Amino acid sequence: MSYKVISEQDIQFFSSILGEQNVSVEEYDLESFGKDQTENLFFKPSIILFPNSAEQISTIVTYCNNQLIPITPRSGGTGLAGGALPIFSGVLLSLEKLNSTIEVDTKNVQVTVDSGVINFIMQQKLAEFGLFFPPDPSSWQSSFIGGNIATNAGGPRAVKYGVTSHYVLNLEVVLANGDIIWTGANTLKNSTGYNLTQLFVGSEGTLGIVTKAVLKVLPKPKEEITLFVNFTSTQEAIEAVNSIILEGLNPLVLEFMEKNAIDEALKQIDDFPIRFENDIQACLLISFDGNTLDSLMEKAAKTAEILEQFSIGEIFLADTETDKERIWKLRRRIAEIVKSNGYTIEEDTVVPRSEMANLVDFVHHLASKNNCKVVCYGHAGDGNLHIRFNHPTHKNSYQIPEIQSMLKELFAYIHSVKGTVSGEHGIGLIQIDYLEHIQTQAYLQTLKNIKKALDPNSILNPGKIIHV
Repeated sequence: MSYKVISEQDIQFFSSILGEQNVSVEEYDLESFGKDQTENLFFKPSIILFPNSAEQISTIVTYCNNQLIPITPRSGGTGLAGGALPIFSGVLLSLEKLNSTIEVDTKNVQVTVDSGVINFIMQQKLAEFGLFFPPDPSSWQSSFIGGNIATNAGGPRAVKYGVTSHYVLNLEVVLANGDIIWTGANTLKNSTGYNLTQLFVGSEGTLGIVTKAVLKVLPKPKEEITLFVNFTSTQEAIEAVNSIILEGLNPLVLEFMEKNAIDEALKQIDDFPIRFENDIQACLLISFDGNTLDSLMEKAAKTAEILEQFSIGEIFLADTETDKERIWKLRRRIAEIVKSNGYTIEEDTVVPRSEMANLVDFVHHLASKNNCKVVCYGHAGDGNLHIRFNHPTHKNSYQIPEIQSMLKELFAYIHSVKGTVSGEHGIGLIQIDYLEHIQTQAYLQTLKNIKKALDPNSILNPGKIIHV
């Protein structure tokens, strides 16, 4: 696809719609908005626009569609798959000023929210009404709801509550021709035609730009407890996950961390409340939520009984808010810290839970064969394992042949055990070339057909998810 280079006339048009204060071609802004959290990649946009309404976005999109100017929508810039990088330059459409609406409907237990609202800000508002939105990606304190929808974000609580798609009832979307549509209904049931709402969830801004969402929310449980358990065997740590689930304990969180991942994080965290014996290989972070502390302590006691069947070290009960915060700081900062210590992009693999231990073994074999270090951590309760390699000479993975070869081998293995390459980060730019290794040509052609039908000029986030 050949795109138009933005001219002074285009800049003047955008300024007339948004006002000069909401249009930037300043070098500092272009540098800042050309990056996200995906390794050290940089793609410089031609211009940055800051609309504050769906109507403004509609006018911009209509103009760009007619002029063949590519548009890259951007939420909080916390993505890990390059989904918000403007690889064809053009317009970088920031949604940060689309953040004025958070309407809580307690009668129907739902919230209507602009896509530029930060997850954490919405959670604070919901808490005033005793409600919460379950999906909690690690970036929840800075990621936008629109970005959570675009990637179908999950997080640690997904084992109990599911991912973003389970809570999206209706979306306001600007299509590639500038039309503004609502995709569904503000109801718990809707069997009226194709499910357009779920089509746009996880589409990473390639089919339309989400500007507002109606989300199902839940009453917030009154109590929560957290256990941190050390294991002398990685295999047994993962086996314990299934035992807890089969017992019907319905945990809020079941997080897995290899000890070497924790060691990397502890290089920058000095207030962790737990000390480790030398033979510890892996750890589980287990949480339960509910409305009475007694019921949760019963679940903790039953969990301890189950864990005694395995090769464990200490079971640490975080019974103060300070200890809980310290444990969660470690878990949420692992990705950021191991990246700063020279590890490549966080692979977002998902396999059936029964295959997780085999996947960890395979990953370590693959790393050893290629003279790399590797760390594994993630959401063991739903089989979502995050993997980062540390190559002796390459600190990025994008377009690096040695690491691409490793990832192809990794993804071929994952495909062989009926897994997939992304559970919550999306495909974006980083994973686009690996889809052909896990999907059929008929599947890929179907994606292309959908993209062509909704965005025939391929102006919406081109070069992401699927090559057209």
